[in-house]
Amino acid sequence: MNLLDRSIVLGPMGVSLGHLLLVLAMLVALMAGAWVGRKRQVHIGDSLFNALLIGVIGARIIFIARYWDSYDSLWSWFDIRDRGFEPLAGLAFALIYLGWRLWRHPGERRPLGAAMISGALVWSLTAGALVLMTPRGAPLPATPLTTLDSSEVMLPSIQNETGQPMVVNLWASWCPPCRREMPMLEQAQQQLGDITFVFVNQGESPSALATFLEQESLNLQHLYRDPNMTFGQQVGAVAMPTTLYYDADGNLVDTHFGELSRATLDRSLERLQ
Repeated sequence: MNLLDRSIVLGPMGVSLGHLLLVLAMLVALMAGAWVGRKRQVHIGDSLFNALLIGVIGARIIFIARYWDSYDSLWSWFDIRDRGFEPLAGLAFALIYLGWRLWRHPGERRPLGAAMISGALVWSLTAGALVLMTPRGAPLPATPLTTLDSSEVMLPSIQNETGQPMVVNLWASWCPPCRREMPMLEQAQQQLGDITFVFVNQGESPSALATFLEQESLNLQHLYRDPNMTFGQQVGAVAMPTTLYYDADGNLVDTHFGELSRATLDRSLERLQ
C-alpha cells in the first residue's frame, strides 16, 4: 500500500496520510503568506482558501464528467464520500485562479507567491519521501483467513486457481460506509466474471456475519473472516472500509480508503487492465 494511502485513526475517524499532508501544506502556506505579507498588511488567507475550494470543485466536476455513466442520480454527484476526484485537474483549476489573483492584485504577489512556493515544497518533499519509502508492487499477503465454516484459506492460493486480478475489500457489519457500498460490490461481483472480488471481514464472528447477510439479502462469493485483523494490519488498513486492487500476478496496483461508489470502483478497475 502506498504510504500516502495508509490510514490512521484520529479519535472516531480514520484519515489517510495524504489528506493530512495536504492540511500540513495548507497551514505552512498560510503561515508563509502571513509572514511575508505582514509588513504590507496584505492578507492572502481568503485567496488560498478560494484556490483550495475551486480546486476541489474542479477536481470533482472533471471526475464526474469522466465517469458520467457510473453515476445514477444527481445526489450521487454531490456525495463526495466516495473520494472521486481528479487531482491534476483540481491543481490546474487552483493554479488558474491563483494566476488570475497574481495578475489582478499586484499587492498580493509576494505573499501569495511565498505561500504557493512554501506549500508546494512541503507537499512535494513529504509526499515524495513517503512514495520513495513505499515498496513497489507489494505482494498479496499469504495471511491465513477463515471461511464461515472455519476452513482456512489464503488469498494467493485462490488467485493461483483463478489467474485473475483480485479486488479485496476489508469491511465490518458495524461500519456504515461498509454497509452502504456492499450492494454495489455484490452487483459488480456478479457482473464482472474476469475479476475476483474478495470480502475480508475484520474481527466479527460467523454468527454476526450470517445475521448481517440474511438481513441485507446479500449473496457474496469469497467471503472470509480475519478474526484477529492480522490481514488488515499487514496491509496497513486501520480503518474501514479499505479496498485493495491486485493484478493477476498478485501485485498491489491501487488502493482506496473510504467508501466506494461505482465510479471510483470503475476508475480503480481501469488500473487493473
